[in-house]
Amino acid sequence: MVSDSSNISKSYINNTKKECIVMEIYVVNEGDTLQSIADRFDVSVSRLAYDNEIFQGEIVVGQALIILQPEIVYTVEEGDTLNSIAESFGSTVNDILRNNSFLLNENFLLPGRVLVISYNDNNDGITTDNIDIYGYAYPFIREDVLEEASLYIDELLPFSYGFNEDGTLIYLNDEGLIENALRFDNRLRMVITPLDRNGRFNNQQVVKLLSDENVQDILIDNIILIMNDKGYSALDIDFEFIPGQFRSEYVSFVTKVRNRLNENGYNVSVALPPKVSSDQPGLLYEGIDYAGLGNAANSVFLMTYEWGYKYGPPLAVAPIPSVRRVLDYAVSEIPVEKIYMGIPNYAYDWQLPYERGVTVAETIGNTEAVRRAYRYGTEIIYDEQSQAPYYYYTDDGGTEHVVWFEDVRSIIAKYDLVKEYGFKGVGYWNLMREFRANWVYVNTL
Repeated sequence: MVSDSSNISKSYINNTKKECIVMEIYVVNEGDTLQSIADRFDVSVSRLAYDNEIFQGEIVVGQALIILQPEIVYTVEEGDTLNSIAESFGSTVNDILRNNSFLLNENFLLPGRVLVISYNDNNDGITTDNIDIYGYAYPFIREDVLEEASLYIDELLPFSYGFNEDGTLIYLNDEGLIENALRFDNRLRMVITPLDRNGRFNNQQVVKLLSDENVQDILIDNIILIMNDKGYSALDIDFEFIPGQFRSEYVSFVTKVRNRLNENGYNVSVALPPKVSSDQPGLLYEGIDYAGLGNAANSVFLMTYEWGYKYGPPLAVAPIPSVRRVLDYAVSEIPVEKIYMGIPNYAYDWQLPYERGVTVAETIGNTEAVRRAYRYGTEIIYDEQSQAPYYYYTDDGGTEHVVWFEDVRSIIAKYDLVKEYGFKGVGYWNLMREFRANWVYVNTL
């Protein structure tokens, strides 16, 4: 089932401890312009374009726009500083940066620049608990993308340390990510995966590790040394494709790691593939014991994405009905206060017709997906069942494509699940691609 895009505008109220921000989601219709939409909601064209990463007025029929109406704005004067502005409004520098993230790219305040101090709220006094947010990032992330995301996340997870069969670590060039986390006061969580020196997941390293207590001790010792040296406050264990016969050994290993690290003041999380039953078949699932690992670790990260994936048939990356089935199973095995739900920050572009074993989808960003729709003059459709947008287009060579991606509507649907189930927070896989509308929404939480 899909929606049409005619005259769609939805209002949302995000109830938070600080304020209750009124948010509009508007879906672009035929004949709309950026100016006409801005006039309709009494917001500036420049701010509407910035928040939704729109260049030169390039909007697409079916595109979802997030719109927040400023309550208090301030025009920068000569001699102003972020500190002086924050103090005059009883705010903080971080709050001003979150409301005006473009300031990250400016070396000094420009007189005449209009800043949002606060947004309109409904003042009904309703509050909800904050959602803890973290995100994974590779060391080669673009600096501006990382800085913007860092304004809104609580914790950064550099990806990833690997290890050798003898328990020694494979070095990660994480200094830049660590420096950025310190600058933005983000917590740091070390990630350990069975990556070999070629950067590939290696099952044999998992088997060796889980079969040898001595190797485990060496690995844990090395992890603690790195965490002490680099200022990590927690560890994330991301072991995938655990052989089924090592299911209990993996639980024992995570328990051992948690006991050692908790003694040293560190928490331990474990990443879990999206299971829907205890005996779910498949190499990705058979070695994963939700109940056992949920008990062994301080928290878990549910990898609730990749239903639509690079080598599979075209469909939404994280369709809500599929995600919900995983969540229903997870909460039957793991306390909700231990669970972080995964959110994908990427899109796939498949050539058609899809041919299993031949077609390989192109990975692109969500913002790039919208720009591609504009380039090829197509209309974005929102699938109400999966709660995700998609579109078809024909490239310059005459080949047909389909693109599934995330927009602010699908992000809201995912956060609604987190609130409904009462999870501890969310984790983004990953922060590598721009997606400002997502962060504008996160800023309302």
